[in-house]
Amino acid sequence: MTPDRESTDRAQSAVVGVAVLLAITVVGIGALTAAAGAVVEEGAAAAATARVADGVDDALDAGTVGETETTVRLSDGTLRTADRTVRVLNGSGVVRSVSAGAVVYESGGRRVSAVAGAVTTDPIGRSGGSSMSAPPSVAAANGTLYVGVPALNASGTDAVSARGAALPVTLRTAPTHERRVLPADRYRVAVETTAPDAWERGFRQRGATTSRRDFDGDGVPSVVAAFPGERTVHLVVHDLRLRMEVGA
Repeated sequence: MTPDRESTDRAQSAVVGVAVLLAITVVGIGALTAAAGAVVEEGAAAAATARVADGVDDALDAGTVGETETTVRLSDGTLRTADRTVRVLNGSGVVRSVSAGAVVYESGGRRVSAVAGAVTTDPIGRSGGSSMSAPPSVAAANGTLYVGVPALNASGTDAVSARGAALPVTLRTAPTHERRVLPADRYRVAVETTAPDAWERGFRQRGATTSRRDFDGDGVPSVVAAFPGERTVHLVVHDLRLRMEVGA
């Protein structure tokens, strides 16, 4: 394979990753909206990324208030779901635990993960070097902590791999929403992630202090963000009921 072909394939893989992550992380509920349009790998063509984003935007025009269906063509790499948990804690321990899940796209030694409304990129097999291109749906203001959690609740195919040939992957969602208000207390939010550096920076930018903890002993740490003062928590869980299938 020539260097030009290799560069083109990396760009195509990156664009597919963007399309997939856009398709499952955009939440159209007021301020709890995950950012979109991330370039996930060096060499991705911005124009091609924009075209894919436009197509996905059409599929998500109704946000998460109705069923959506998006088909992307995976030309390289692996797309899979993974177990991830988001926890809300106070001084007594865990007060709310959400099985959020994650969609993970791996190609060329890089991993892109969509979990808890955020999109991160990190090198496979090496610590550090992670970045966040779409921020989490967590915000603190005026004595309130807003936490939005897209929960995949995935079914269908657990993993899809492609090497060269274009493989269509269809993503279907049929979302429902649960809103819960937790009384004023000193809260922490813990997100299980393979990109803890990026999550720590993201939480600190929102005024939190951070620590790490492996709650279930599976080797994947959670970044625990503590927000100052007592706050009322508005927790919104978006159950996407994602179904991933091979084929158009």
